[in-house]
Amino acid sequence: MATRSIALRRLLNTRPLASATLRTVSRRSQQSRSISSTMPSQGAVPQPSAGTAGISYPMDHFSLDQPTSTKNFLNNQMVESKTDKWIDVNDPATQQVVTRVPETTSEELKAAVDSAQKAFPEWRNTSIIKRQQIMFNLVHLIRKNMDRLAASITLEQGKTFADAKGDVLRGLQVVESCVNIQSLMGESVEVSTDMDTYTMREPLGVVAAIAPFNFPAMIPLWCLPVAVVTGNCLVLKPSERDPGAAMIIAELAKEAGLPAGVFNIVHGTHKTVDFILDEPRIKAISFVGSDKAGEYIYRRGTANGKRVQANLGAKNHGVLMPDANKNHALNALAGAAFGAAGQRCMALSTLVCVGEAKNWLPDLVERAKALKVTGGFEQGADLGPVISPHAKTRIEGLIQSGVDEGAELMLDGRGYKPDKYPKGNWIAPTILGGVRTDMQCYQQEVFGPVLVCLNVDTLDDAIELINNNKYGNGTAIFTQSGATARRFQKDIEAGQVGINVPIPVPLPLFSFTGNKGSILGDLNFYGKGGVQFYTQLKTVTALWKHEDAVATRANVEMPTHN
Repeated sequence: MATRSIALRRLLNTRPLASATLRTVSRRSQQSRSISSTMPSQGAVPQPSAGTAGISYPMDHFSLDQPTSTKNFLNNQMVESKTDKWIDVNDPATQQVVTRVPETTSEELKAAVDSAQKAFPEWRNTSIIKRQQIMFNLVHLIRKNMDRLAASITLEQGKTFADAKGDVLRGLQVVESCVNIQSLMGESVEVSTDMDTYTMREPLGVVAAIAPFNFPAMIPLWCLPVAVVTGNCLVLKPSERDPGAAMIIAELAKEAGLPAGVFNIVHGTHKTVDFILDEPRIKAISFVGSDKAGEYIYRRGTANGKRVQANLGAKNHGVLMPDANKNHALNALAGAAFGAAGQRCMALSTLVCVGEAKNWLPDLVERAKALKVTGGFEQGADLGPVISPHAKTRIEGLIQSGVDEGAELMLDGRGYKPDKYPKGNWIAPTILGGVRTDMQCYQQEVFGPVLVCLNVDTLDDAIELINNNKYGNGTAIFTQSGATARRFQKDIEAGQVGINVPIPVPLPLFSFTGNKGSILGDLNFYGKGGVQFYTQLKTVTALWKHEDAVATRANVEMPTHN
């Protein structure tokens, strides 16, 4: 048993489930984190209030007076954990402790599932119209609290404030899509005279989500609205590196009218993950993160009879054709490679230059040099620090491996240190040219502000190179030829393709459709795939002969539904 625990700890010691140092800390006086909301009843759904004091974060890197402890969210209450093991969450720009996260106890983990299981019967029988009304409320509250959510992300994760707002917005779009979810919940056909066959999508029960550090708002919002609007109850484990956004979302979900027990949050590392994988009442698990952790979660979860959807690593290629719009392509590549310090599963971390396009690399270097690397709250910041000192060391090691294996270091971002933030986890934009596919910096997901550049002669060569890569999250091509774009989109083996679009993540009316080694499981996140993941089909065939109908008087009043 001890050996297995050690092995799992090693697996989780990668992005995004890295196990931070656990330490026992004394309990300190807590800042007020009051939550004010109206609990829903069987009648009208409550409307969002004017707002609450809630969980707050400063709008700069130096005004945090005292770190607080992050609580569990159980049965619609913020509950202080009784654990004696805590994880420090540091501001990546300053190393100041922002909060302390509990390694949730076994009793508390069980209480979260108890709460969800108790809430499920009534929630599944709540009409979809009422569930959608709560989603309307949640949309309003997230928009209203956009800056507060973004501030938590900037302090805990390191993103620029503008990029953090984008993180929230992309999650909000999934919530918005769920106010019209009924169109995906069933189908009906009159298969014979007076005989109808129809399908109904029914919830699974208690489901769980394990979120990564790199999108602390977006990924929880990929899961929460789809899971609960389809009638499930969700237990969420945010990343132990940046749980703040998830806790604010919980506060807002309660204020929006979500009943007690429908949404619960627990914290921790490998112990919490194993509980989720082994707890028989949890029917399905959503995961976004690293290859090794995802493979472990998928294997053990499915062995326990659970549905698992797991988005894993990526090596997204951008193809630069010599006929591309040069200004647009280079700006798009610089943003997609270095935005969020490269810590995106859809970052264009690999550039394939076709033919004479390689002559544009010096211009790309100049654009990368012009990007402002500093604390996320600073005016004009383009990218902030990477998540941790460990991540910085790993990224720097991959850069050096490229140099050692013969790549050209066209731009070196190592050693960068803003005067105002000398203790941050800084790596400025880095570009490696002349990279080969056998180099470590190509074969591994760098997950930092590093662009590796390869040269090929033809479009055919570019397609073959990309298709030979084990990952299939996404790719993009920059060209002004419709024929070239059509050939590329048809022959390329990647789940999400951009044509002159650098990060082709689809909006929620579609699904996130990575493929090959970037995903485990058969059903995608959000959109139609998300609804299918969180529901099971029931088919009904009914015969009601028209001659047996009983005549009734007409009702001229406008019908209403509850």
